[in-house]
Amino acid sequence: MTSATLTINGAKLVYEDVGRGERPFVLVHGFTGFRDDFREQLPALTALGRTIIYDHRGHGDSSHSGVPEMYTFAQLVDDLRALLDALGVARCDLLGHSMGGMIALRFALAQPQRIASLVLMDTAARAPDQMPRAPMAAAGVIARSDGMVTLEALMRRRAADDATRPEAERRMERDLGEAFWQRRRRRLLAMDPEAFAALGIELVDQGGVSDRLRRIPCPTLVMVGEQDEGFLAPAQELVRGIPGATLVTIPDAAHSPQLENPAAWIAAIRAHLARVRGH
Repeated sequence: MTSATLTINGAKLVYEDVGRGERPFVLVHGFTGFRDDFREQLPALTALGRTIIYDHRGHGDSSHSGVPEMYTFAQLVDDLRALLDALGVARCDLLGHSMGGMIALRFALAQPQRIASLVLMDTAARAPDQMPRAPMAAAGVIARSDGMVTLEALMRRRAADDATRPEAERRMERDLGEAFWQRRRRRLLAMDPEAFAALGIELVDQGGVSDRLRRIPCPTLVMVGEQDEGFLAPAQELVRGIPGATLVTIPDAAHSPQLENPAAWIAAIRAHLARVRGH
């Protein structure tokens, strides 16, 4: 796939705009992610219509400013608005994964007229469960002082001894071998240390938007991997809070169901888009 670059709010954002259709499906990746999080699914997605993926500032191939004040939820929400403006997208179906779901929620609340439907994937309207502040802050200090290479090596060593890692993730590691870790390494090394530190703290310190969920008017699919313990309760809260929202729990999956159970994930996306697009 061929990527392109737009200057958005003073940052260069790298994106891909593929497939054809009147109303695009826009996918927003999460913290430490990038557009390649959806790479394997692009052929199936483009068969459903126009699809747009992009890297947040400070992630992937987009700009790394080294300025912590430029890495806030509010900035990422406005980047999404400006990207859609630049691409001439008046209205879209929008998916947000993890932190990307938090950005998608805030965008939908700020500009509801631009969202035809919403997919909230392994995300929350508040700070996630099982994400304590102290380790996140410590990781941010390491990122800033020693760099992402050091942080990635440390995270890999700790993962090896983590008994709480979900089976879906362990299965991917067994199946992919070193490629599993190479993918994770690429994601982390493609991130600005300042973005990691600043957005990591915003993730755990956020005020949340739980009290505003009833204002979301569009059809909404809440999706969560059955093994994603930190997001199971938040998914239920989203379904209770958003009028008419539906829940799909992806079996044999944890925090990245598009990778851990791609067949079930694309089936859920296909059914959702067929329902909201009337075909």
